[in-house]
Amino acid sequence: MKASELVLTDFRLNATAARRVTVQLSFDEAFTAHHRAVYRYACALTRDETLAEDVVQEVFIRLHEHLYEAQKDGLLLGWLLRVTANVARNTIRRHNRARARDEAFAMNAVETSEEPLPDEAMLRRAEIGEARRALDKIKEPMRSCLLLKHEGLSYREIAAALGINESNVGSLIARGRKEFIRLYGKIGR
Repeated sequence: MKASELVLTDFRLNATAARRVTVQLSFDEAFTAHHRAVYRYACALTRDETLAEDVVQEVFIRLHEHLYEAQKDGLLLGWLLRVTANVARNTIRRHNRARARDEAFAMNAVETSEEPLPDEAMLRRAEIGEARRALDKIKEPMRSCLLLKHEGLSYREIAAALGINESNVGSLIARGRKEFIRLYGKIGR
C-alpha cells in the first residue's frame, strides 16, 4: 500500500467519524440560538406574555441542567420545544384560576367604563377572540402542528418537538388547516 493510499483511507475514516459527531453547543450558544423560537412558541401556547416569560425561564433552567442530554441526537430545538409545551401546560394549569379571575375583572372594568372603545379596536378584538376560539377547538396534535408550522419550523423539527412521526406532520397540518377554516367560518362569519 502506498503512502498516498494510506492518507486517502485515513481521510475517509476521519470524514465518516466527523459526520457521526454532533456539535455540542455551550449553554450561552444554545440560549442565543433558540431563545426567540422558544419564546414565540410559549407565547402561542399560553397567549400571555408574562406566563410565556415564566415558561421560557423554566425551559432554559431545565436546559442548563440537562444540556448534554438535550443535544444527544442533534435535535436541540425539538427538545426545547417539547419541554416548552410541557412547561406551558403545567403553568397554565397552575395559573388557570388567577387568569379567570383577572379576565372577569377586566370584563367588568370594560363594561363599567364610561368611554366606549373605538369601533375598529372592538372589531379587531372580536376577530382575534373568534380565531382563538376556533383554534382552541382544534384537537391536539393538529393545533400544535399548525402553531409550529406558522413559526417556520420544518416537519422534522415539528415531529421532534411533539414526539410524533415525521411522516404524519404534513397530514396533521393539512387537516388542522381544514378544521380551522371550517370552525372559523362558523364562528367568524
